[in-house]
Amino acid sequence: MKRLVLLLGLALLPLFSGCAHNYFNVPQDSFAEQVKVLGIVPIIVDSESDIRHPQREELIALLTRQSRLHERSLTRLIKNTNSFYTVTMLDTDPQALFKEQLFRRERRDDASIQYNKYFWKTDGIIELIHKNSLDALMVVVISGITRPERMVSANLMESLEADYNYLIMTAQILDRKGNILWEYPNFRTRSLSYDPLINLQYPNFDEARANLSSKVQIKFKALEGIKRALEKRRQDFLLQETSEVELYMDQFESMSELLSINREPKASQAAEQPKQDPAKEPNP
Repeated sequence: MKRLVLLLGLALLPLFSGCAHNYFNVPQDSFAEQVKVLGIVPIIVDSESDIRHPQREELIALLTRQSRLHERSLTRLIKNTNSFYTVTMLDTDPQALFKEQLFRRERRDDASIQYNKYFWKTDGIIELIHKNSLDALMVVVISGITRPERMVSANLMESLEADYNYLIMTAQILDRKGNILWEYPNFRTRSLSYDPLINLQYPNFDEARANLSSKVQIKFKALEGIKRALEKRRQDFLLQETSEVELYMDQFESMSELLSINREPKASQAAEQPKQDPAKEPNP
C-alpha cells in the first residue's frame, strides 16, 4: 500500500510542479491568450488609507511626485518580460480614476500577510478598458497600513515588538469583465513573502538609553528622511550610483517576476510526431 502511495505521489509531482509557476488566478495559457495588450494606470496614492504620519498631506504629495518620476520603470520591466505584445501607461488622472472607480477597500490578513485589497466598480473598469482598446488593466496602489512587527536596534542588542505604520504597494490586473486575473501580493508562490515600500516609524533605542529609560518611544521618520529614502539609488558592483531608485525598483521587480509568461507557440501535433519511413509503410 505504501509503495502504491509513493508511486502515485511521484506520478503527480510533475503536475504540481508545473502549477507552482502559475501566478495567475486563471490558467497561464488562458491568460496568455486573453491578455496581449496591457494598460497600466499611473500609480495611485490612497490618501484615505491608514497613513498616520503627522505631516500626512505633505507625505501624500511627496509620494505622488515620486511615483510620477519612477512609474515608467514599471512599464519597462513589464515590457521586458515579453509576456505582452503591448504595454502602455495610460494618460489619465490616477486620483480621479481612484475616486470614481473604487468600490471599497478591505484590510486583509491572508496567510499572515497583511495588506489592503481593492474592489472596483465593474462598469467603470470595463468602460476604461474598452475606451483604450485594451485586453486588461493594471492598477497599482500605494497605501498605508499599521501592523505588528519586531524591530531590532542597530547593535542588534535590543528589540521592540509593537504596531508600526507602513506604506505598502499593491497591484491587480483586471480583464474586460472586471475579473481579477492577477494580484500582488501573490499567494501562488512557493514561499510567501511581501515587503513594504517603506516603514514610517522606528523605535528610538538611543533616546531611551541616553535617558536611562526602559520605555522606548516609537517615532515617525522626518519627511526629509522619507524623501531621501525614496530617492536613494542603487549601486552597481563598483559601488557607483545607478539611475534606478532602490525602493520603487524592489517593488516593481517583485511584480514583474510574477508576470512572466511563456508565449512560445506550441509545436503542432503533426510536427511532434516522427515521420514514418516510406520503405516501411504497409502495402495497400
